Amino acid sequence: MDVQRQPNHARTFCGRRAFSTLGCGELELDEAMAIAKRYGIACIELRTVGGSVDLPSHLASRYRTPEAFGAAVAAMPARVTSLGTSMQLANNSEQSRAEFLAYVGWAEACGAETLRVFDGGMAADSSEIEAAVSTWRWWQSLKSAHGWNVDVVIETHDAFAVEANLLRLLDAIPDCKLLWDAHHTWRKGQSEPTRTWELVRDRVQHIHIKDSVADAACAAGYRYVLPGDGALPMKDLLAALYRDSYAGILSLEWERHWHPELPTLEQALDAADLHGWWPR
Repeated sequence: MDVQRQPNHARTFCGRRAFSTLGCGELELDEAMAIAKRYGIACIELRTVGGSVDLPSHLASRYRTPEAFGAAVAAMPARVTSLGTSMQLANNSEQSRAEFLAYVGWAEACGAETLRVFDGGMAADSSEIEAAVSTWRWWQSLKSAHGWNVDVVIETHDAFAVEANLLRLLDAIPDCKLLWDAHHTWRKGQSEPTRTWELVRDRVQHIHIKDSVADAACAAGYRYVLPGDGALPMKDLLAALYRDSYAGILSLEWERHWHPELPTLEQALDAADLHGWWPR
């Protein structure tokens, strides 16, 4: 039986809690790490640091070399588990691929497990799936040739946040792993998280969670709120993760960098703990 699917009768969370630095994007890495230490969070994923989403340039300005960056991270209280890139699997260019590859040395140096790429796409049709497969093969060829340890994880963010589209993508790339944004497949794809989990759990390495309420006044049709104040059926999702002994990353993606009107990351973490919204 797969490790992630063994019954968990003890109600022990087998995974690792994390947060994305999108929630505190103005901070430097050591300041974000201090938040992780204060809340007992073992991992962070880097998307923004010092106000910048261009991580390679910012890290070079702060640490000069990947080796120095890796040494600094090794002395910090939490692990960097993933670096968030902007590349889209289903639609990219030579320039976006080059920008993506600039992340590899930094990820290798700090021991990050994954480089996040977006699924991309607008129609999730056969041409976009073929493009995604081509990008995946390009990456796997480079990874093998260079002996890199870090691997790509695909986030359900765009056209493949719709469950049926996602399943076709997974069929086309049977060796890929997912960063499942449980909120997006629920809000954008209109699929209950526990249902999606049942279908994709063997491919999930990393999960993004956040909360929201329906709001017709917002362009997306919903508005982010503090964890526990929204409608995401988190209790049911957590029960499924406990039951199946999910051993990956469970990360609060608090999107304050893109939505500066949101409360602080610390307020979001406090709310998550207060409501018992995620494991302690």
